[in-house]
Amino acid sequence: MNLFADFETRLTNTLAQIEGIREKRDSLDFSRIVVEPPRDPSHGDAATNAAMVLAKGVGTNPRALAETISEALKKDEDIVEVTVAGPGFINIRLSVAYWQRLLALMIRQGTDFGRSTVGQDRKVNVEYVSANPTGPMHVGHCRGAVVGDALANLLAFAGYEVTKEYYINDAGAQVDVLARSVFLRYREALGEKIGEIPSGLYPGDYLVPVGEALAAEYGPRLHNMPEEEWMTIVKERAIEAMMAMIREDLATLNVHHDVFFSERSLHANGASSIRTAINDLTFKGHVYRGTLPPPKGQLPEDWEDREQTLFRSTEVGDDIDRPLMKSDGSYTYFAADVAYFKDKYDRGFSEMIYVLGADHGGYVKRLEAVNRAVSEGKTKLTVLLCQLVKLYRDGEPVKMSKRSGDFVTLREVVEEVGSDSVRFMMLYRKSSEPLDFDFAKVTEQSKDNPVFYVQYAHARCMSVLRQAKEAFPDVDFDAVDFSEAVLGQISEPSELQLIGKLAEYPRIVEAAAQSQEPHRLAFYLYDLASSLHAHWNKGKDSPELRFVNDKHRELTIARVGLVHAVASVLKSGLAITGTAAPDEMR
Repeated sequence: MNLFADFETRLTNTLAQIEGIREKRDSLDFSRIVVEPPRDPSHGDAATNAAMVLAKGVGTNPRALAETISEALKKDEDIVEVTVAGPGFINIRLSVAYWQRLLALMIRQGTDFGRSTVGQDRKVNVEYVSANPTGPMHVGHCRGAVVGDALANLLAFAGYEVTKEYYINDAGAQVDVLARSVFLRYREALGEKIGEIPSGLYPGDYLVPVGEALAAEYGPRLHNMPEEEWMTIVKERAIEAMMAMIREDLATLNVHHDVFFSERSLHANGASSIRTAINDLTFKGHVYRGTLPPPKGQLPEDWEDREQTLFRSTEVGDDIDRPLMKSDGSYTYFAADVAYFKDKYDRGFSEMIYVLGADHGGYVKRLEAVNRAVSEGKTKLTVLLCQLVKLYRDGEPVKMSKRSGDFVTLREVVEEVGSDSVRFMMLYRKSSEPLDFDFAKVTEQSKDNPVFYVQYAHARCMSVLRQAKEAFPDVDFDAVDFSEAVLGQISEPSELQLIGKLAEYPRIVEAAAQSQEPHRLAFYLYDLASSLHAHWNKGKDSPELRFVNDKHRELTIARVGLVHAVASVLKSGLAITGTAAPDEMR
């Protein structure tokens, strides 16, 4: 249950009963009214701007209206104090009984507390990573992989029907380069001295096993074939090997896609998918024959100084019209992008999210234009750009890779610091901002290492349960109904503050999902961990605040219930980020 949504509903019902508001209800704008945590927790448990939003329409000043609303709110038995602050903010303090009932609900719902229906089962496609299948994943792909995967998990938790998708760019010129690079390694496997890898081919040692596998399967037969024959075979084997490697790389990061969509499939059957997509745009009046002026700077590969088939993309928000077919009748790369989008649209997605690297900023307007033209505004499209990740070791930049020679692979990073550290730290900054990743910092055991701090909080919760079992061996804690035990017991101010922090979780989930900002969840988990650790530390100086008190059985059982709720929210949030919730730290 979202506490703030609950009291927003209660507030709306209260406002409808107030004279002066009731008569003008139809003319007043209630949409801007919010109930949210107060900026200063000492002011109360919730705050609303209702008086300031409605005062002008009601014909009074905000402060006076706030006093009227406050008096009406005091009739709610779950509210023990209402105060007016500043120009008309209303601060609300809730009863201990309400917090206890909410805690009981949290305990009953467990890791499902915070799960939302705000998505209303809308079908969302989240496409992320989509690296060319030409080599292992490098650290540049890492952030987009984590952001896309965590966002998909978050949307699913918030009630959306989510498909995680990877678009395999396996139809471009880079795949021909890959095949030639593999063929060189094949010749090497046959015993030929290949010398230094020629410029323009992929030099990485990761292609050696692919060449060796071809040599074992075909012997010298490929070497004796014309290029057009061996190219087809080698290209197929190379793509299969690279995609197997990419899947393994992503698996080390706990990233798993539902769909791997091949660009080559769009070119199958005489490129029927691309032809259908262009015909659809033509029918809607978005295609014409014409010429394009030369773009400024370096000319793109698909620009021609002659008449072509063009997408009238400037009429749907793009900077320039885009070529779909070249003068020789062949399709451009952009035409495949259009066909791919139409395929998604035809699959029934009401929202499409692309998670791309910052170097793909130029794709945003053209994708938005395609969306407007193909879906005619029926589909929401969002492009999230992930800024660069810079690697450091004790403050010194890390540049080279043992395996690839010119970049650091994703797997090398994961193998050194672990999947949990990589995933959580990739989310611990807004994706549109650059991220510095220091190998030393993400493995140290301190408050300055967010992933350690949050995981330690969950492990500390588990240690409380173990301590309670030792203190009261006659109590079967696995069978205790903690939702009943907390009623009438949990009342210390610091305990109520901890419940208040837990109560923010549903609101955070919904806000993060709707804004498509999974980093908000990582920040919240750190704050929740901080609240738990702070309360734990108070117990060092004040034994009566400790979770386990061997002189107070019922109170200990209730406090274990509180800890159980904290552990459930930590586990739930960590699962969305794709990070483990350990029972103990070593």
